Amino acid sequence: MNLKLKEKYFIDIHKGMTGIFIILLMQTYGTWENATSWTYLALHGSYGILWVLKSFIFPDKTWERQTKVWYGLYMWFGLTLYWASAWIINSGFFNGNMPVAAPSWLMGLCIAMFSFGVFFHFSADMYKHTLLEIKPGELISGGIMSRCRNINYFGELLIYLSFALLTLHWLPLVFLAMMMIIVWFPNMFRKDKSLSRYPGFSEYQRNSSLFIPYLY
Repeated sequence: MNLKLKEKYFIDIHKGMTGIFIILLMQTYGTWENATSWTYLALHGSYGILWVLKSFIFPDKTWERQTKVWYGLYMWFGLTLYWASAWIINSGFFNGNMPVAAPSWLMGLCIAMFSFGVFFHFSADMYKHTLLEIKPGELISGGIMSRCRNINYFGELLIYLSFALLTLHWLPLVFLAMMMIIVWFPNMFRKDKSLSRYPGFSEYQRNSSLFIPYLY
């Protein structure tokens, strides 16, 4: 199949459907009274909507690339791993077929983690998008990205970690680690290689972390 579409189309549709998928799970497993299910719907469902809005308002050029339909479907499969948390919580498959009931303190922690994650992720993408429009072709090394070259990925880590922790199971953490190894880190290394052509990159690299602020 030679038909090509932008990568963003596959990603946006998948993320936009997340809330619908979670509601269907809640209906299927009858978890309307489960606080953890509602918390997860509020977090992951709203993130899907926010992603689509971001794609319209300040799109990331990374996802503007044309891709073949078969690769777009492959991306869908990879992104579907992120839905495992919703299934685990609502199905109770690893919890004696009882929906997962996370303790209140953990739900509070995950909400806070998600909030900081959205701030870092969206602020960085907005900052990059705005500067590229004002000063195209220049090295972006200031503002929210001054101490971490991939603060947007750090934000995504906090977001998806908040989803995974609500399940009280290790499997979503494995899927998150797989996504980091297969997709995130290769993208970060490619970005560093691309930025290395700028005269000020060596100093920027010395003064900033790759992924986790002040640590790595």
